[in-house]
Amino acid sequence: MESIIIQNGTLAVKVDPVGGALSSIVRDGAEYVWQADPTYWKSHDKNLFPYVGRMNEGRYLLDGRAYEMPLHGFCTGRAFEVAAQGPDFVRLALADNDETRRMYPFAFRFEILYRLEGEKLIKQCTVTNTDAKTILFGIGAHPGFNVPLGGDGVFTDWQLVFPEACEPVRVEFDQANYLVSGKEAPWPLEGGVRIPLAHSLFDLDAVVLKGMPRQVTLCSEKSRRSVTVEYPDMPFLGLWHAPHKDAPYVCIEPWASLPSRSGITEDLAKQPHIIHLPAGEAYTNTLTFTIR
Repeated sequence: MESIIIQNGTLAVKVDPVGGALSSIVRDGAEYVWQADPTYWKSHDKNLFPYVGRMNEGRYLLDGRAYEMPLHGFCTGRAFEVAAQGPDFVRLALADNDETRRMYPFAFRFEILYRLEGEKLIKQCTVTNTDAKTILFGIGAHPGFNVPLGGDGVFTDWQLVFPEACEPVRVEFDQANYLVSGKEAPWPLEGGVRIPLAHSLFDLDAVVLKGMPRQVTLCSEKSRRSVTVEYPDMPFLGLWHAPHKDAPYVCIEPWASLPSRSGITEDLAKQPHIIHLPAGEAYTNTLTFTIR
């Protein structure tokens, strides 16, 4: 399936209807989205639904029954319907079917609206419960951005900056399986606001933080370009590139929930941070990307 292009006078954006993910954001001739070089990471972006991250032994429990689910849920590789489209927006939709119900026994409609507004790309995800019972899910984002942006400087010239001083905590993972270990540790920031980028930052896989402002900016003193990600509905922030590589990108990943805990096959109804959505109701989560 061909990519969908939306644009205004400032930004040109491509969205892949397979997976519903971003594949390109161009401003002033510069590409901002990671272009899926398989040497490092063969994706541009992913939609994490209805689960974020890994499950213990690839499965979870619900009402006493075990279900298997791939990493980050089932959106990757699945064709979304184009529900509506205009020059500067597109709405994609995915509904349950026999295949999804084998992994996730709920009826739902998952819509992703991408909309341009000046130098902003607004991504609005809506989950509608079309079931007769409460549905349970996690949700998150996984966009990769080129570093350096526009070829300005080198990877280590760039940083991630929060809008105000904070004292985030790192959610630690078990290095044997990349599941949540149950341990947490302070993650001091340079000047209380900055994470200078270095490839070694990701040697233990993703850095997952909580207790920080719901906004972060990828920027450099050597460039006029930047990406600001606002994630008001997401309490966790994952930062990642392929471990032990000089990968020229960083993924900025707001999450509403966490992966499974190490050694625990999660009961989805009891797992912390999982969203419970009653029958007939809708949940909306909005991300804003400011591209400068």
